[in-house]
Amino acid sequence: MDRYPPIAEHGLVGDLQTAALVSSQGVIDWFAAPRFDSPSIFAALLDHDGGGYMRLAPEHPDATCKQLYYPDTAILVTRFMSPDGVGEVVDFMPPDRTRTATDRHTLIRVVRAVRGTVDFTLECRPRFDYARADHQLELGENTALFRAPEMDAHLQTSFPLERDGQDVRGRVTLSAGESGGAVFTVCASGGETPAPLTVDGLTAQVEDTGLFWQHWLRQSRYRGRWPELVHRSVITLKLLTYAPTGALIAAATMGLPEQVGGERNWDYRFTWVRDGALSVRAMLDLGFVEEATAFVHWLVDRLREREGKEEEPLQTMYRIDGNPDLPEETLEHFEGYRGSYPVRIGNGAADQLQLDIYGEALYALSQGREIGQQATYQGWKALARTLDWFADHWDRPDEGIWETRGGRQDFTYSRVMSWVALDQGLTLAEHFRRPADREKWHSARDAILEQVMERGWSEKEGAFVQHYGGDVLDASLLLMPRAKFIAPRDPAWLSTLDAMDRKLVSDSLVYRYDPAASPDGLRGSEGTFSLCTFLYVDALARAGRLLQARYTFEKMQTYANHVGLFAEEVGPSGEQLGNFPQAFTHLSLIMAATTLDEALDAERGG
Repeated sequence: MDRYPPIAEHGLVGDLQTAALVSSQGVIDWFAAPRFDSPSIFAALLDHDGGGYMRLAPEHPDATCKQLYYPDTAILVTRFMSPDGVGEVVDFMPPDRTRTATDRHTLIRVVRAVRGTVDFTLECRPRFDYARADHQLELGENTALFRAPEMDAHLQTSFPLERDGQDVRGRVTLSAGESGGAVFTVCASGGETPAPLTVDGLTAQVEDTGLFWQHWLRQSRYRGRWPELVHRSVITLKLLTYAPTGALIAAATMGLPEQVGGERNWDYRFTWVRDGALSVRAMLDLGFVEEATAFVHWLVDRLREREGKEEEPLQTMYRIDGNPDLPEETLEHFEGYRGSYPVRIGNGAADQLQLDIYGEALYALSQGREIGQQATYQGWKALARTLDWFADHWDRPDEGIWETRGGRQDFTYSRVMSWVALDQGLTLAEHFRRPADREKWHSARDAILEQVMERGWSEKEGAFVQHYGGDVLDASLLLMPRAKFIAPRDPAWLSTLDAMDRKLVSDSLVYRYDPAASPDGLRGSEGTFSLCTFLYVDALARAGRLLQARYTFEKMQTYANHVGLFAEEVGPSGEQLGNFPQAFTHLSLIMAATTLDEALDAERGG
């Protein structure tokens, strides 16, 4: 197998509490349990030799590999075509239906021969606690129990296993129409042994899991031009949502580089207020009310738990259970994806000041009006006190949306979203007839708008710029029309869009900003941000530039991987970079698709 397959050469499977990546070569090279943000069990994607993996694939050296999802599901099929025959590995995790946090999670791998005769080989080499904890093996004929200090992992197969040190290997030969499988179950130390494996039982679980996803997706009211792309994105968002709390993680992985060999390697398995808040709108647009409601409740809990404390009312990000402690450390023993060191766990940006999150939070709460999410009286008082405080504290330099580590600035986007926070607060107070210091909020909101217009504009560039006193363009400002800060066809905005075309757009792909012109405190460069490209499509559509918007959207689809997934960035050669798959990219894809559909329909209707 390749030491490090391309980031894009993976599919995602999950059970709504954790997730795994499966490479197109049949290797599970990333899996953490019992939660998304738990220590890894398989992490060969970050250290080929020491990270651990589970491979199930034909032995034939000339086999050609293909991957696809069962339609409208999160069941991944990896197909292997060789001169001897055609085989398949079907990977999935039975989804959580209880929404109760559990330490028990199961990866199921069904193998079958479709044509001819196929020899499958299994290798299972778990490495617990980011490969920091040793384990002991207890081997049976068709079972293996890996005992780590705080976790057991049970492997059950339909074929014999043999010892390979403290790991196992196995082999099975299947003829056309025959099936087998392997089930990998993790649980707390001493947990109950799984029920015996049967091939009929595996088949039934495939069918049950498929029905779960297909039934869930029937809620979608999307009837636009790109159903497969949009529905794969919303399934991905669902896979990245922690069912017990409704919290959306930024990505399934940690440590994957924004530049191969570089140091921009972050842990994204946490919940950013910004990402989750914008997902509320995307989910509502598609009709997934339950998911939107769950995140709104999660967000309200974050606001209430700091009420009365002398600290910022909101933190940039949290763990999926709302825990605000995310200390950042380096895994010194991991070499990183293709030598991209350091590999970090935790995220120091949690302690940064990013004022835009208040705007995104209020935006999410405002969307909740559509789902009847009227705050209780006590909940409203907590929100009102937050906005009273924010009206006095918005005018501060911060680290900004991109979490730069080069010092605080007066970021224009942070000010725009501060305006949104107060504007949406006023809207909620009026809509629900709640008590509020409207005069104070009005005054602060108007002061922000005037400040942005006066200090966030560059005469040199003829555009709104990244921060006051500079001339650097920033793609985050593509959200200004969507946030209703400025009309989408205002001359000042169209001039800004033209400037971005010149400075940030490369063959329809969009950079966040130019780090050479605006140092962010980190070495190296980065690719174009897929999120920004979809925000660009959204802004173009709102500006009436529909031909350009549609062409950009269609071109962006060519950068999706073979099963419709996107990482964070696109590199110079069109390769996917950064953590994978990234929720922000997929939710912005949904936003762009729905905006563009609406604009195209309006044009046709006119």
